[in-house]
Amino acid sequence: MPIVSRSAIIRSAAWLWFIAALAILAVGFREAIFIAPTEATMGDVQRIFYYHVPSALMGLILPYVNFFASLAYLYWRRRDPLKALSADALALASAEVSIVFVSIGLITGMLWARASWGIWWTWDARLTTYLLLWLLYVSYLLLRRFSSSGESHTLAAVISVFAAVDVPIVYMSIHWWRTQHPSPVFSGNGSLDASMWPAFLWNVAGWGLWGVFVMLFRFALERRRQLAEQNDALTAIEASLETAP
Repeated sequence: MPIVSRSAIIRSAAWLWFIAALAILAVGFREAIFIAPTEATMGDVQRIFYYHVPSALMGLILPYVNFFASLAYLYWRRRDPLKALSADALALASAEVSIVFVSIGLITGMLWARASWGIWWTWDARLTTYLLLWLLYVSYLLLRRFSSSGESHTLAAVISVFAAVDVPIVYMSIHWWRTQHPSPVFSGNGSLDASMWPAFLWNVAGWGLWGVFVMLFRFALERRRQLAEQNDALTAIEASLETAP
């Protein structure tokens, strides 16, 4: 009986995950554009909801992956550098995917605002705190990319703490302040109509699977880069020892 390698199993699982994500996104698109009823007040522009809200939710969930991975990096960086590298790779991957989803949330929100409120941007509490989350992750990635300090990864981990603190503020902003942003659609007077739930749930599932897939794929690429860098460093050390008098 042939032995299947671990890498072959991982590749097969990745392809299945990828295909499942695309299939669910296709179903979600059909539900959102063709099946879900047209909203009585806003009309077809309300269909942005099926992409805006799932993206915004992922933009609030993935920062906690970044947060816990950053805490793990801070904990392991002196105790076990190899574990710290893995945690740092996950922190970077989750930060990159977080900023993609937050960007989509901001862009779709602005499009929806222009159609509904007649203005691209208003300094609404939720919009402002969500923009702050985007700025924090821009700072996080710029610091990691361009800082020449040896402590850039540690400083970036500190930024992730501020981002994690901002997430519940974003979520609770419409409860704490009077805002122009719509009231919660999952409870109370703003509850979502039953006929709209399938389109919403299919898109939440699809974008969730897609986001996790891209994050893990990016994590694998970063780990490969780290291992290649380690191998190059070891090769250079060995070469220097061989040439030493």
